[in-house]
Amino acid sequence: MEGGGNTPAKPSQSGVLSPCGIKKRRLPLRVAERRSRAVVFFEVEILDAKTKDKLCFLDKVEPNATIGEIKSMFHKSHPQWYPARQSIRLDPKGKSLKDEDVLQHLPVGTTATFYFRDLGAQISWVTVFLTEYTGPLVIYLMFYFRVPFIYAPKYDFTTSKHWVVHLACMCHSFHYVKRLLETLFVHRFSHGTMPLRNIFKNCTYYWGFAAWMAYYINHPLYTPPIYGEQQIRLALIVFLVRFCQIGNFSIHIALRNLRPPGSKTRKIPYPTKNPFTWIFLLVSCPNYTYELGSWLGFTLMTQCLPVAFFTLVGFIQMTVWAKGKHRSYLKEFRDYPPLRSPILPFVL
Repeated sequence: MEGGGNTPAKPSQSGVLSPCGIKKRRLPLRVAERRSRAVVFFEVEILDAKTKDKLCFLDKVEPNATIGEIKSMFHKSHPQWYPARQSIRLDPKGKSLKDEDVLQHLPVGTTATFYFRDLGAQISWVTVFLTEYTGPLVIYLMFYFRVPFIYAPKYDFTTSKHWVVHLACMCHSFHYVKRLLETLFVHRFSHGTMPLRNIFKNCTYYWGFAAWMAYYINHPLYTPPIYGEQQIRLALIVFLVRFCQIGNFSIHIALRNLRPPGSKTRKIPYPTKNPFTWIFLLVSCPNYTYELGSWLGFTLMTQCLPVAFFTLVGFIQMTVWAKGKHRSYLKEFRDYPPLRSPILPFVL
């Protein structure tokens, strides 16, 4: 208003005048920023997937917390279940959530309910592979050197008169030494552990077949392949040059380069400048294709029924793995090359 000699009111440091003349309190800048950035915390309850009993309740969990971090919180209240043996799920019978899944991106409310299953005692994949592959290497050499109590006493520590037996031992040993070195220096595992109980099943498979094959190949009555040296040389080329030494190793290197150290990122594998990786144009899992080829070569070289049976069983198992991985690629990547087959080009 004009006149009356009144001077306009000055806003004080602690507030301002509203249009109605009521003083409003000015909030400190930091408090205002905190309120504008208010975080909605989650409440997480973890139930037993079988009994539905409440095992743990986590209050004020940040929305950007990952399942891996929730596992670590759960581990603090239940030390017997370390993160590697925990399976956290949205549904009691559903799939396990990934450690990198973020809480606020999951289909849950601010009060989230998860279900826990115990995966059992775990063991690292590196330990598993080293155990699986060391066994066949040592067992085969025991038969090759004919240590006592395997064959008749007169054959103890004797050597075979057939050069294919010595060649087979070198190829078999090379294969498993290569696998051991790849485990130590090449492979990068997306999952750090596997159930401890599986190692007994896996070792029974690898060790048992190694003993069965080695017994017949190194037997004093063993006879060479029917087509002689030509058959053996062809088999050696298939086993070492084309499939085992170069092809399989090239694929493992290509797969390794797809995943940086410490990362679980999945990418579509493509052929590189290495011609042995060009099979990626037709096959999703060429490492299994080359593996199959190497054992076909070993079967041709030794002409031994246990080796043929091991190759057949291995082919069936690798086909199961390849189909599963192929389906995973198709589901995860919309632009996945449609021409590829799981393990055999245009066939399977």
